Amino acid sequence: MSKGKNVLTTGEVAKICNVAPRTVSKWFDNGQLRGYRIPGSKDRRIPVSELICFMKENNIPSNDLPGGKTRVLIIETNVDAAFVELLGNHCDCEVQTAQSNCQAGLMAQKFEPHVLFVNLMDQDLDVKDICRSVRSCRQLQSTKIIAIANPSSEPEARALLQKGFDSYISYPVNADEVISQLN
Repeated sequence: MSKGKNVLTTGEVAKICNVAPRTVSKWFDNGQLRGYRIPGSKDRRIPVSELICFMKENNIPSNDLPGGKTRVLIIETNVDAAFVELLGNHCDCEVQTAQSNCQAGLMAQKFEPHVLFVNLMDQDLDVKDICRSVRSCRQLQSTKIIAIANPSSEPEARALLQKGFDSYISYPVNADEVISQLN
């Protein structure tokens, strides 16, 4: 999604969802689809993050959502410059980094990343609640959370998924593995 287009009209939502604009207005009016009205007008606006949540909840394909650079947030105290360069230059991603849990929370709310990489090898981060916190935030529910870790066994790998990570990549980071996670 383009960072500049965070809010959509009912007509734009109708095209994305392949329905009539009146259907979108009904979703909005009965509270199924969250958004706001333009002051002094009957026009409605729907934040993209709310539309994504609505589409997931109602099994509506999201292929027609507005495109743009993939937003990636990396959480680790000693950010690997090569990793950031790989994402920014080779994958055409908009990349932000956070070096503490507090900074990560603030950045995630503001930046609304599509993908979140969490370095589990980083002993200075408290990663226990990251997945739970991200999943509990409505506008971040569609964020893909990827652990950077070296699970030594299949049970350890399954445990990462049970904690709420969508997947993991091994450390040191491999370019092909990273690129495959962005899709």
